[in-house]
Amino acid sequence: MSLHTHVNLPSSRSYVLKLHRDAMPQQGRFHGRIEHIVSGEHVDFHSAEQLIAWLAQHVPAVDAGQGTDAR
Repeated sequence: MSLHTHVNLPSSRSYVLKLHRDAMPQQGRFHGRIEHIVSGEHVDFHSAEQLIAWLAQHVPAVDAGQGTDAR
């Protein structure tokens, strides 16, 4: 038995996703807030595209050990 040294789901990549009470994902209406657990950085989003764009920018910065200050 060998132990894996790389964590599949590292805490540095943990986020809280909060959907607004009026969001209707089944109808394509996404709005809410996403917050990075470790740094507390967050952003309000008004579409799935904005959510994904923020993650696409934030995750590489986290992996590089940098904050993004994208609040």
